Amino acid sequence: MLSKIIAQSSIDHFVKWFQRADSIVIVSHVSPDGDAIGSSLGLAHFLESQDKNVTVIMPNAFPDFLRWMPGSKDILLYDKYTEYAEELIANADVICCLDFNALKRLDNMASAVEKSKARKIMIDHHLYPEDFCKITISHPEISSTSELVFRLICRMGYFSDISYEGAQCIYTGMMTDTGGFTYNSNNREIYFIIGELLSIGIDKDDIYRRVFNTYSEWRLRLMGHVLTTMHIYNDYHAALISLTNDEQEQFNYTKGDSEGFVNIPLSIKEVCFSCFLREDVEKQMIKVSLRSVGTFPCNQLAADFFGGGGHLNASGGEFYGTMEEAVKVFEQAIEKYKPLLDKNGK
Repeated sequence: MLSKIIAQSSIDHFVKWFQRADSIVIVSHVSPDGDAIGSSLGLAHFLESQDKNVTVIMPNAFPDFLRWMPGSKDILLYDKYTEYAEELIANADVICCLDFNALKRLDNMASAVEKSKARKIMIDHHLYPEDFCKITISHPEISSTSELVFRLICRMGYFSDISYEGAQCIYTGMMTDTGGFTYNSNNREIYFIIGELLSIGIDKDDIYRRVFNTYSEWRLRLMGHVLTTMHIYNDYHAALISLTNDEQEQFNYTKGDSEGFVNIPLSIKEVCFSCFLREDVEKQMIKVSLRSVGTFPCNQLAADFFGGGGHLNASGGEFYGTMEEAVKVFEQAIEKYKPLLDKNGK
C-alpha cells in the first residue's frame, strides 16, 4: 500500500476541476527531460481516458531517445508553434504545471501561462515552489513527478484507468529521474509502484533499452572525448567534465547526446561529487549539472554558486560567463565544501 502523502483537499479540488473541464493543457519545463515528458504524457493518457481534450505543450524540443514514448509525436513545441500554443494556453480550462516549481523554468512560455485565466495546478518534487497555482502538490521527498502523477491518479480512485501507454510513460519518468533507480530511490514504495506498473503490462527491460541503449555512434565518440578530458580533483573527491560548443559541433551533437554523462565520474572510487558543464550558445550560458553520492548536498552547492537547486544527490544550475570562468567558480565551490567532500569521499 502507498502512504497518503498528497493532501485529500488537493485531490478533491482537482477532481472537481477536471470533471468540469473541457480543455486541459499540460506544460513542463524548458529542455524537458524524461520525468517532464513521462509525467506529462502519463497524466495526458489518463485524462484522455476520461474523454478530456488534452494538449501537452513543451517550451522546446526534447531528446530523441524519448520520442518512442506513446503520445510524444503529439507534443506541441512552443518555440515552433508559438501562436497556436498561446491560443491553447489562453483558452484552457485547466493548466497542469508538471515538474517545475517556478514560472521562469518555462522560459519564453512563462508569460502565456501566467496570463492565462485557466485554473492552474502544480505537480512537482522540487524545493521551494512559487505561488502561481491555485492547487500546489509539491513533495520534494518524492523521487519524481511521474511518481506523484501515479499517486494522484490512484488517490483519485482511477488506477484501473491507467493504460498500458500511460504506465510506460510513468515508469520512464521514474526511471530516468533516479538514474535507473541508482539515486533518490531508497523508498520502498517506489518498488511497490513499479510492481503495479508491471501488473499493467509494461516491459521495464525494454523501456531501459529504449532509453539508455539506443544512442547514436556520435554519442559514444563524444563520451570517449569527454572522459579523456575529464579532470579529477583527488584532494576534493570531485570530478569535472565539460563540453564547449566547438566540441559539440566536432561530434555532431544533438539534443540528449550528453544525457547521463554527469553520472559517469561517480563510478570512480572515492569520487563522491561530479559536475558537468555544457556550453549553450543559443542561451549564452553554461548549463551546470551536478550529481553526488552519500549525504553530500549538491543542491546546496548549486544554490550557493550556480543559482540553481534540485535534490540532495541530483541538481543543477546555470552560469553566465565563459567556460574558463565557470571552471573557476566550480573550483571555488569545492574549496568551500571540502569538509563535506572529505566526509563523503572516505
